Amino acid sequence: PLWNGDRRHFLFQALRQIAQRTISTASRRHFENKVPEKQKLFQQDDGIPVHLKGGVADALLYRITMVLTVGGTAYAIYQLAMASFPKKQD
Repeated sequence: PLWNGDRRHFLFQALRQIAQRTISTASRRHFENKVPEKQKLFQQDDGIPVHLKGGVADALLYRITMVLTVGGTAYAIYQLAMASFPKKQD
């Protein structure tokens, strides 16, 4: 019969072997270096702002950010205006 100390040691050894086997035999992916492509894209003098050169996703993020910013500013001004006037007593 194994007592707790031996059982934990056995489990630890088994997990260690599994982890070593998984890490050492895992295939490694080689990614293509896309930095030169991106440098050419972002350094082109085509009149497009750099924060929009990423394509549709950048334009969408920009527009969402602008809508939230303008909307939030308008809401903050509205709340300040409402807070600056006292409530009417009936």
